[in-house]
This record gives sequence, C-alpha cells and structure tokens, in this order.
Amino acid sequence: MPPLNRKKIFSELKNYFIICIGLAIFAFGWTAFLIPAQMTGGGVSGISAIIYFASGIPMGTSTLVINVVLLAIAWKVLGPRFCLNTLFCTIVLSTFFWIGQNIFTEQIVHDSFMSAIIGSSLAAFGLGMAINSGGNTGGTDIVAMMVGKYRNISYGTVTLYTNLIIIGSSYFVIWDVEKLVYSMVVMFVYIYVSDIVIDGYRQTFQFMVFSGKNQDIADRINNELNRGATFLKGYGSYTKAESDVLLIIAHRNDKARIMRMIKNIDPNAFVTISKTTGVFGKNFDKIKL
Repeated sequence: MPPLNRKKIFSELKNYFIICIGLAIFAFGWTAFLIPAQMTGGGVSGISAIIYFASGIPMGTSTLVINVVLLAIAWKVLGPRFCLNTLFCTIVLSTFFWIGQNIFTEQIVHDSFMSAIIGSSLAAFGLGMAINSGGNTGGTDIVAMMVGKYRNISYGTVTLYTNLIIIGSSYFVIWDVEKLVYSMVVMFVYIYVSDIVIDGYRQTFQFMVFSGKNQDIADRINNELNRGATFLKGYGSYTKAESDVLLIIAHRNDKARIMRMIKNIDPNAFVTISKTTGVFGKNFDKIKL
C-alpha cells in the first residue's frame, strides 16, 4: 500500500464525515418517522425495530449487538478491513439511533402513508450517501456476502428474501395488517430511492482499466475486497505496443472503493466504467432459462 500523505488523509476524513452524515439521515428517517408510526423495514434496522416494539429495548442497543455478532462470524470470511469499517459504521449508526429515539418520542407526521414515504426515502438517501463514500450499515449485507462467497446465490436475491421475512415477522408483534402493508411500502420506496442514489439496488459495474500498474491494482482488489479480476491482452493501434487490460466486475457497494484504489496506485490510469444489464455466475445472479 502507498504511504499515507496529507491529501489521502484529508480524502479519507472527508469520506468518513460524509458516511457519518449519511448514517445520521438514515437514523433520522427511522426514529422520526417509521418507529413512531410502528413501521418496520428490512435489514438489522428492521429486526431492531421489531425487538423495540416487542420489548422496548432501544434500536441502538440491538443494532450494535446484532452487528457485532455477525461481524465476529464474518471476520475470517470477509476479512478484517471490511469488518473494521462496518464496525465503525455500526457504532456511529447505533449512537444516532439512541439519540434519535430520545428526541423523537411522538410522530412528527400523523398520516401513516406520508410517514412511510418520508421515512423510507430519508433512510435510503442516507444509506446511499454512506455507501457512495465507502460505508455500509452491516446487517443483511454481511449475511448476503457470506452466503454469496460459498453459494451460487446472488446478493440481491438473499437481501430481498431476507427483508421480506423480516417485514412479514413484524405482524406477529404489532398484529396490525395495515401497519404490515405500510411496512411493505417502506421497503419498496426504500429500494426505489436506493436505485436513484446508489446506482441500483442490485446494480453491477464493469471496469476496464488501462494502466502500467494493473498488477498492483489487481493485487489490492484481491487482498482488500476478496474479489477477482481478469487480465486481457490488448494491442495499441497507435503505439503498436502490447499491454494488459484489467477487467473487473463488481457490485455497486465496491464501486467507490475500486475507484479510490485505482487513483491511489495510478492517477493517470485510463478507466472506463459501464453499468451491466446482467451478470451471471458465482457471487452474482443465477441463469434462469
């Protein structure tokens, strides 16, 4: 890894600042709109909401405990760098949950439908900010990544089914069909806004990297993201020289981190990025024909 310099330190601090702002907005959406209206959503936040409705345990406490347990299980599978970054995000998010639930004890908006729309939109927007700066909220992302590492099940499939089970389970705590329907609205609005903010709920990207340091870039992607890359043989029509072209297929979660790696290793690299309409194979979608 290249030595730290002022520019890189400032860039990292800026990213973590944006992550904190995004997680604050995420927690605001939950604690100010969804929780007072007794609505749930997907992920660990949804589980924490159900626990809160059933027992009164604050969301911050259950979010922290559940994510720490998941991270302890995932440490060897996903690597210490991912786990430490997720632990930071978990602690920050749990803190904002604690603060939010102490401030917002009653509904700000008394219309349930508007609470669902506003709360889920804010949560999705905040999460998008965090992810685009290299953060995450852990939870079902950890489960989906662990499953995808050993089974041919896509990230999107695991996340969708897990969230549906979590939301469906909320009925046995709240016993209100109307609240269950609103919670489904929360999930779909959350997905829609996420599509806008973070380039697609299940979006994948194809990177083509032209650089004299492609081996170093590939090594960092292998070691830090536990993701593979492919070398293609290229031939310059102008230079008449052979060169290696690095091909990378990655989920939207890794897009920002890959770009930072490339910039750190070779700021002059020529990079093209394209959204893919479908990626099939290990860790991605399964061919269904």
